[in-house]
Amino acid sequence: MDEPVQTPEQSEADAQAPLIPAEPVPPPSSRFLFVDVAALRAKQLRRGARLRITSETEHLPKKAERLAMEEVKRGLVSYDVPPPRPAAGDGA
Repeated sequence: MDEPVQTPEQSEADAQAPLIPAEPVPPPSSRFLFVDVAALRAKQLRRGARLRITSETEHLPKKAERLAMEEVKRGLVSYDVPPPRPAAGDGA
């Protein structure tokens, strides 16, 4: 019962803020995973997601794909790899 209650204004502000990991995520284990993560992030950027790179003095690329690759390289994009599915012929 002592949980804080969020007002609609607070929940809107939380929804608009980008979810940046507290510490950098380790780089993807393979270049194929890197491409998949960057492609999904580029899709988010093209649909209007906020940029996670906050440096104003640094020259940044203009294309969503290049921005996404830079975010993934810097560890600003979190991702999970689902466990492999069992083969269809195994067991039952």
